[in-house]
Amino acid sequence: MAESRVAFDLQIPSDVEYIEGVVELARQRCRELKISPAKCSLNIPVALSEALSNAILRGNEAAGGKQVRVRAIISDTDLVFEVVDEGPGFDVDECTVDCTTDENLTREEGRGLFLMRQLMDRVESFRDKGNVVRLTLYRE
Repeated sequence: MAESRVAFDLQIPSDVEYIEGVVELARQRCRELKISPAKCSLNIPVALSEALSNAILRGNEAAGGKQVRVRAIISDTDLVFEVVDEGPGFDVDECTVDCTTDENLTREEGRGLFLMRQLMDRVESFRDKGNVVRLTLYRE
């Protein structure tokens, strides 16, 4: 099993204004780890932005006073982001829709999870002291 370390562990208010700063920190860590420029500038920022906005707007229902926790964990094999909100949780498979099918092209719901799953190697959701969405990107 690969040894892992925490690159950052943040608690932010449930406010979309904080997303950009967290994503920029993730980009910096990504570059420091020599992860491919494409993944640092596209995959991670888009997937992490979607996970954070879902946590704030859906999980915490944009309620003031609630928090979102973001952790980045690095190992020799992968980079993992855990986004934790105070919401009830959801089934990631049940909530993901294929936005490329005719019936879903104009639908606004479900695009974030679809994007996360396209851009990351693994997307999981579970309960552990809050609703957790775990995004995993293999370091290749």
